[in-house]
Amino acid sequence: MTIEFNERLQKLPPYLFIEIDRKKRKLQESGVDVIDFGIGDPDTPTPDFVISAMQEAVARPEYHRYPLGRGKSFFRQACALWFKKRFGVILNPDKEIVALIGSKEGIGHLPFAFLNQNEVTLAPEPGYPVYANATILAGGDPFFLPLKEINGFLPDLSAIPAPVLKKARLLFLNYPNNPTGAAAPDSFWKEAISFCDKYGIILASDAAYSEVYYGKKSKSIFQFPGGKEVGIEFHSLSKTFNMTGWRVGFACGHEKVLSGLATVKENLDSGVFEAIQAAGSAALAAPEGFTEGLRRMYRRRMETLVSGLNKLGISCCVPAGTFYLWVKTPEGENSTQFSTRLLEKFGIITTPGCGFGPSGDGYVRFSITLDESRIKEALSRLSKT
Repeated sequence: MTIEFNERLQKLPPYLFIEIDRKKRKLQESGVDVIDFGIGDPDTPTPDFVISAMQEAVARPEYHRYPLGRGKSFFRQACALWFKKRFGVILNPDKEIVALIGSKEGIGHLPFAFLNQNEVTLAPEPGYPVYANATILAGGDPFFLPLKEINGFLPDLSAIPAPVLKKARLLFLNYPNNPTGAAAPDSFWKEAISFCDKYGIILASDAAYSEVYYGKKSKSIFQFPGGKEVGIEFHSLSKTFNMTGWRVGFACGHEKVLSGLATVKENLDSGVFEAIQAAGSAALAAPEGFTEGLRRMYRRRMETLVSGLNKLGISCCVPAGTFYLWVKTPEGENSTQFSTRLLEKFGIITTPGCGFGPSGDGYVRFSITLDESRIKEALSRLSKT
């Protein structure tokens, strides 16, 4: 019997981070001491107070049943309280918040709610692969918006062709940005909101790294006039509270957009385990000092890496946020060649920029989710060329 994947699945490239993990495991099995700057997975543990909340909640039989609906009321209220404290924006927990099995799940489901066949998602590139891949799986077409260093890694919305705009239904934006580390100024957010309002496009802001910033606080699109009228925002507890494996986050904003997303979810998943929602609520109630401590740690690591690479003659785009460093490849090497050389010669895993889109060629991404001692070891290896 011949088994064939459908055309949409065949259009997908191999998922970048799975490929990186395979390379890592193969090297480790051969005895190589691998230093992994690849996947952005926090190395510090989930806070004790979150684990304690989980331990208490998991023993409650009422949390052992199907977690149907938009999420437990207490979780959505915790999200609303956190949002008000952090951004000064009031959200209706009953109508403007939906619990997610991690923000990736919500981002992946959104195109299924709003794209018809061959309609368009406007997706930044280099960018998180899920924006385009979910669009393809939903039967839509991604139209890529190049992010260039000369423009501060902001897309040029005015350069989108009129025929594309007629078919565009979604615009994904992600700041602080993965993989470049760039931040968006207020003027750009205002422009994006006005653009989406003019063309009837849903703005989907991926704010997974909103709490990992090194200068000015990141902003929500809802802090700008008209933001809630054109879009939704995705928030993740993964990066903010070291909870990548827990799979919990939330979407918030435009009531009707969230209703569409919730309808897709109701038909395809059963929601977030309610004990995890209890743990997530505890995380969201954490004092500001916890996230400030994380930022200080990442700032120290980033300064160590940037300084060390610069001394070696390797140029970097110093980030305004995220725990990623966007590093320029040496002259004469593309991103795949440089990343491969780092891996094979030094046992250092990075992510080639071309894996995030064609505009990413000429760069590699370093993730600083590893101890500072390992960063120094990597720099030591690189100095022995």
